[in-house]
Amino acid sequence: MVQKAKILLVDDRPENLLALEAILSALDQTLVRASSGEEALKALLTDDFAVILLDVQMPGMDGFETAAHIKRRERTRDIPIIFLTAINHGPHHTFRGYAAGAVDYISKPFDPWVLRAKVSVFVELYMKNCQLREQAALLRLQLEGGGKGAVGGKESAGLLAELSARLAAVEEQAEALSKQLDDESADAAAVATAAHLERKLTGLRRALDALEPGTGGTPSVPSQN
Repeated sequence: MVQKAKILLVDDRPENLLALEAILSALDQTLVRASSGEEALKALLTDDFAVILLDVQMPGMDGFETAAHIKRRERTRDIPIIFLTAINHGPHHTFRGYAAGAVDYISKPFDPWVLRAKVSVFVELYMKNCQLREQAALLRLQLEGGGKGAVGGKESAGLLAELSARLAAVEEQAEALSKQLDDESADAAAVATAAHLERKLTGLRRALDALEPGTGGTPSVPSQN
């Protein structure tokens, strides 16, 4: 059973957090509140998040500074950040948001449907990456067993078949997601993340195929970073 993804909502105004929860509740994921940049960074120390919705204008540590801290940490630097702002100071202000590491920059008031759709893309990508890591872990166990002469037995063949079926399901979902991103002219960051996921799937499939009887190969499991 796949666990729900966590989405971090960062805003110093409770009414804004409540509105975001109402918009994103339909995604049926775990929504985590943070009322300041400091509180957001604390949450990121222990939990993994699919995407961060970050208000720009906050007292103390603002959104830009919070994003800079997030991108400096190895654990959190790859988490997509969507900036939300009620102010608009022109292209320079928007550029600053992208320079801080945001994948998108949305001005309030925003279309709830559009925001929910954007967030859902990153949630899907996160879930596919989680599934891919699970398949890589199983494949690594198979490779370790193969080093002890386990490949070729009934137990090994059954595990290979299960791995192949699971990987095929993820491959099919990833292909469908990539087509959806192409059709909707999605954000460049989402498209790039989907392409990276497909490359990892290809590497994992090659490693798994090399374990089939008669190949004689001893493949390495592709990195999941």
